[in-house]
Parts: sequence; structure tokens; C-alpha cells
Amino acid sequence: MSRALPKYNQRRVAIIGGAAAVALTGAIVAGTALAGETSKSGGTTARTLASPGSISCPDVASKLPAIPASAQAEVTRNLTLLQTQINEANKRLVDTVGQGGPNFVNNAILGPLKDKRVATVNRIATAIGRTAAKPQGLDALAPCTLNGAGAAGANNGNANANAGGNANAGKGNGNANANAGNGNANAGGNANAGGNAAVGTISCPDVASKLPAIPATAQAEVTRNLTLLQTQINEANKRLVDTVGQGGPNFVNNAILGPLADKRKSTIDRIAISIGRTAAKPQGLDSLAACTLTK
Repeated sequence: MSRALPKYNQRRVAIIGGAAAVALTGAIVAGTALAGETSKSGGTTARTLASPGSISCPDVASKLPAIPASAQAEVTRNLTLLQTQINEANKRLVDTVGQGGPNFVNNAILGPLKDKRVATVNRIATAIGRTAAKPQGLDALAPCTLNGAGAAGANNGNANANAGGNANAGKGNGNANANAGNGNANAGGNANAGGNAAVGTISCPDVASKLPAIPATAQAEVTRNLTLLQTQINEANKRLVDTVGQGGPNFVNNAILGPLADKRKSTIDRIAISIGRTAAKPQGLDSLAACTLTK
């Protein structure tokens, strides 16, 4: 037989029950809030911005005829500049994602890029034409396209343009991105870019100007490796700045100039081999591998 609790006990039970209810309600509210936060966070993650795509341009190097030795350095500089222009356009594509209307990419990025490329390929044709037959029709290689996630909306059906050229120029060749913003750098030559007055700069013998006429079949590979020579110098100059004050008196020779000479020797050998497949292999290029530190 149950007995009724005294009134003060009833009040204690009510208070305890109320507290438990409040605690439970708080837990439910907290749980709901957490659930909402998780959902919101999950939604943000799910809404990760789509890639703006990438810009792809027809390859120019592979379409060139044999390049006279007297034009090689100028042609190489401008081929490097073509890649730099693509790098800069891809950076602008990322920096301006979401801006403008549906024609923004065409009007603000692809259009100006085409104009720059027309001027650059014309300089290449003019350089060759000074001592050989001037190549015709290179202007057709100037227009570029937007590939990837952004292509459907921003490129307005231009996906049929010839793609896949210079965008691959950095593949396996030391990434020509190191040359971005350095369009007129003398690829493979006496680069003084990236230097610092306090630590000096690394200077290397010019390779492009020492090459014989390059067969058309070897042009693309030679250009990639000349670009790689410049990239190696850029990286060595950066390491020179980053390691200032480290090591003893021979640190620069042992840790920077020595490894750089080894890399350059391998790259120069690849240049000679690629030319030698269809023409006389150039000799003595190894003497151009060693670089010096100039203050």
C-alpha cells in the first residue's frame, strides 16, 4: 500500500524533476544547435568552390621550322614568354573567380592573352625570317581556350579550339612557372633575376646562343630544356637568398653552385642528344655548365 509523501518531499521531487527537465531541454536545445552547426559546416564543405578550370593554348615550339643559330636566343626568350603569359592568365583566372558576367573570361582574360600571343609569335617569326624563310600562319596559334570546370559557362562554346599545347610545357621539365612575371628572361642564359644586392646573384653561361641550327623535330624538347636551365638558375638564386649566413666560406660552392652545375650538365646533355637525333650532335656544351657568384 503506497503512502503519500510529505509535502516538503513532494516539493523536493518537483524541484529535482524540474531541474532534470531543464537539463534535458538544454541538452535537446544544445543538441539541436550542434546538429545545425554540423549541418551548416557540412554544407559549406559541400559547397567547395568549383575549379575555375585552366587555360590551354596551341603549342608554338613544335610548329616552328628549323631555327637559325643566330635567332635561337630570341626565339627561346619569346617561347618562354608565351608560357609566362599562360601562367599569368591562369593566375588571373583563379584570382577573379566569380567576378563579372558570363563573358568575363573571354573579354578580360582570353582576349588580352590572344593579343599578347599574336605579338609574341610575330616576334618569333620575324627573328627566324631575318636569316631564313619567315614562317607563315603562326597567328593561328594565338587563340587559347578555357578547359575544365569553368569552360561550359565562360568559354561560350569555344571548346573546339586546338588545346593542350603550351599548357604542358612545364610537364616534367622543371615547371616553367618559376619564370612567371619574368617574361623577358634569357632562358638558359645569363640570368640575373631574383638576385639580392647583399648576397649577389648567380650567373651562368648562355646556352641558347651557342647552339647550332635546331631541327624542327627537336625544337620542342630543346625549348623545354632551355626553359629548365633558367628555372634552375631561378631556384639557385632563391636558395642563395634563403640560406644567407649559413655554412662556412665554401657553403655556396658546395651547396648551391656545385649541385647547379650537375643539374645543368644533365640538361645540356639532353639538349645535345635531342639535336643529335636528326643532325650533327653539338660538342663541348658541357663547358657551359659551371656558374659563378657575382656580387
